[in-house]
Amino acid sequence: MADPNKVDPIHQFAITNVFSTGEGGFAFTNSALFMVLTVGLIVIYMLGSTARRSVVPGRAQVVSELLYDFVANMVRGAAGSEGMKFFPFVFSLFMFVLIANMFGMIPFFFTVTSHIIVTFALAMLVFVVVVGYGIYRNGFKFFKLFVPAGVPAYVLPIVVPIEIVSFISRPISHSVRLFANVLAGHITVKVFAGFIMSLGSLGFLGFLGASLPLLMTIAITALEFLVAALQAYVFAVLTAMYINDAIHPSH
Repeated sequence: MADPNKVDPIHQFAITNVFSTGEGGFAFTNSALFMVLTVGLIVIYMLGSTARRSVVPGRAQVVSELLYDFVANMVRGAAGSEGMKFFPFVFSLFMFVLIANMFGMIPFFFTVTSHIIVTFALAMLVFVVVVGYGIYRNGFKFFKLFVPAGVPAYVLPIVVPIEIVSFISRPISHSVRLFANVLAGHITVKVFAGFIMSLGSLGFLGFLGASLPLLMTIAITALEFLVAALQAYVFAVLTAMYINDAIHPSH
């Protein structure tokens, strides 16, 4: 039997049923719950903060406008003005990853992006949109993406397979980057927090010794907030860059 006092850094990622209809039936998990909460919070906040569209905006509207401008500038910078047709798509991904990551920073909340199946699903969605729109817009010219401009013909048999493998592996790198950073960060925080509990139970000297892991926990937690926002940005900016490849497939 497992020790109930033992700190398990992996337990926080366990998927459990919130409710189910029985074996083989419908199950609503904690992962599904926090995905619903994430989407719900985004919709409620964005609609609520922009409903009045005041000339002199309040704080909520200012934040919404800053988020809009931030992602819009990101899309324009990575994919050009033509890429703005994908702004709702990129903005939705950015907000979902950002809020899901921030939810994960709240004690006893579930971190949706700590599961590779979630991040891979998002990455595959981006991949399908890029390939689908690229072929729709450019036809067979889309495959110029695998033939870099200026490369001598005798080198192409080597370069083209490398480009194809690199392109196909995008969903893997796109998803693993987000998943691995979130997972590693939360495990690290949990481990140092476990040191505090273990040392604190040893008495006065242990309590003094726990001050170092306490400081480390505070510092890593602050860093995790930064990583949570940074990974949302990285996921969105890579999405915009991949969309640019669909719009302008020639290197």
